[in-house]
Amino acid sequence: MAQSMKSGVNTRTDTSARTGEGIGGALVVLFDMVATWSERRRQRRALEALPDHLLQDIGLSRADAATEADKPFWQG
Repeated sequence: MAQSMKSGVNTRTDTSARTGEGIGGALVVLFDMVATWSERRRQRRALEALPDHLLQDIGLSRADAATEADKPFWQG
């Protein structure tokens, strides 16, 4: 019985290491989130800087671009 408990603990540890859980997985998730936020902010600033004729080409008004650019970086 003691052996089966030991085996279960080792299996659990091995499984979490294989699936990327733990501090390494958390760091990957954090890095991906920061990269997404950075890209979202860059795209919104670029959209805001477009001239009116280019906004019209993609079917947006100046107000639409301003509304999108005013969103916080963490909001999708």
